[in-house]
Amino acid sequence: MGSIRRSKTKRRTRDLDQIHADLLSPKHLAQHKTLKPVEDLPGLGQWYCVECAKWFEGEHSLIQHRKGKNHKRRIRFLREKPYSQKEAEAAVGLTTDNGPKKELAVEGSEEQAATMEVDEVSLQDDYLAEVQ
Repeated sequence: MGSIRRSKTKRRTRDLDQIHADLLSPKHLAQHKTLKPVEDLPGLGQWYCVECAKWFEGEHSLIQHRKGKNHKRRIRFLREKPYSQKEAEAAVGLTTDNGPKKELAVEGSEEQAATMEVDEVSLQDDYLAEVQ
């Protein structure tokens, strides 16, 4: 029997848009830090990497983490400007302005209908002449 793959939520970190909000607003970051009791955090909550949203046991492990590939990759992703809700809706086409709708000319439609009737009668006459 094969192994079952499941998403691991134990080591899941915050998404990039949440980290952008943390970097822009110290209040947002403080609110996130106060959600968990200090006793349950590694190193009693003293060493925290804001860019990766991870807690560390000691200062040495935090310094080693900042030199690592995963931290540098996360910083590279954070340099990009995040998409806004407005940009996402524009990509789907929800907020696209196509301009005013064109109304059909009511006067021209009667003339076109009369012309079509004449064309149909002439076609029927041509068909009957060919058949006989």
